[in-house]
Amino acid sequence: MTGKVNKREILVEQNDEYIINMGPQHPSTHGVLRFELSLKGETVQRVVPHCGYIHRGIEKMCEANTYRQIIHLTDRMDYLSAHMNNEALSLCVEKALEIEIPQRAKIIRTILAELSRIGSHQLWWAAFGMDMGALTTFFYGMRDREMILDIFEETCGSRLLHSYICPGGLMHDVHPDFVPRIKEFITYFRNKLPEYDRLLSGNVIFTTRSKGIGKLSYEQAINYGVTGPSGRGSGFSCDVRIHQPYSAYDLVEVNEQLRTEGDVYSRYMLRIDEMWESMRIIEQLIELLPEDGFTAKMKPVLKLPAGSYYQRVETARGELGIYLISDNEKSPARLKFRSPNFSNLFVMDLLSKGHKIADLVAISGSLDLVIPDIDR
Repeated sequence: MTGKVNKREILVEQNDEYIINMGPQHPSTHGVLRFELSLKGETVQRVVPHCGYIHRGIEKMCEANTYRQIIHLTDRMDYLSAHMNNEALSLCVEKALEIEIPQRAKIIRTILAELSRIGSHQLWWAAFGMDMGALTTFFYGMRDREMILDIFEETCGSRLLHSYICPGGLMHDVHPDFVPRIKEFITYFRNKLPEYDRLLSGNVIFTTRSKGIGKLSYEQAINYGVTGPSGRGSGFSCDVRIHQPYSAYDLVEVNEQLRTEGDVYSRYMLRIDEMWESMRIIEQLIELLPEDGFTAKMKPVLKLPAGSYYQRVETARGELGIYLISDNEKSPARLKFRSPNFSNLFVMDLLSKGHKIADLVAISGSLDLVIPDIDR
């Protein structure tokens, strides 16, 4: 091929902005989510998230169900925080009815929440490492999470969607092996968690791809309402367990984990820190567990006094808020969920600008998004 190269044409091509889709079915999106990417070469100019691919109308469905039935819908939002979602609604109903549940039920709820937090972070670590090219992390993370799922299955008959925590306490008392199996898991996982650091945290390829990437400042975390590990990785103190203790969190010492770098690596390490802290919380709670009392006396049909009620809990991904309006009927007049994943998602554009497509995979993985919690 002969002829002169037109420098103007080359310049135009270099400045072209291309629009491509990542998702809704893509291995790095961790769910049915579509990112509309504007690119110049491999450099990200803009990220527009498109939600709604698995929207089920859960908030509207709540208006046609009783308060006990709604518990089963909360499982299906952030399914990795199912116990915590159940607890949020139960606490809101109990607040409205001014019911005090037994101490044993409070402590068991809190133990289950912290086990869920560890299990959620284990799955996140397993998938995040695999996204970054470390296939072995998936086997390690899923191996360790099995022990928690076995405890859940023995306790409430389900490994993922539990509906075990309900208004008034618990569906039924825990299995006789509940405490021994938890102690066995803590002993086991204390020796296994350091393997996560040896395998991934100090890996030079991983640190190069995560340090200084996708930085979120303290001010930006607050402005965008980014909570949970993603917010605390930027130094934003937002742990509901500390600022507004609920269930049994006021009975034990809870140390909020904070890091200030605000990058992918900071959010990664903060979840490692939280797994250590959750084990410490569980050990304190086991020693305080009373012998009797798993539920308060409740009416068969629950009708909340007319009014509006709000309850917050700390899920594995941040603050879940429930705003409930009652008109003194057996179903809520309106129920609104403030889900952590929805708020956390919309910093993707902010964090990804100027980075490469491969960095976008690391950034989205570091936010630990669960898409059904966004769509609902």
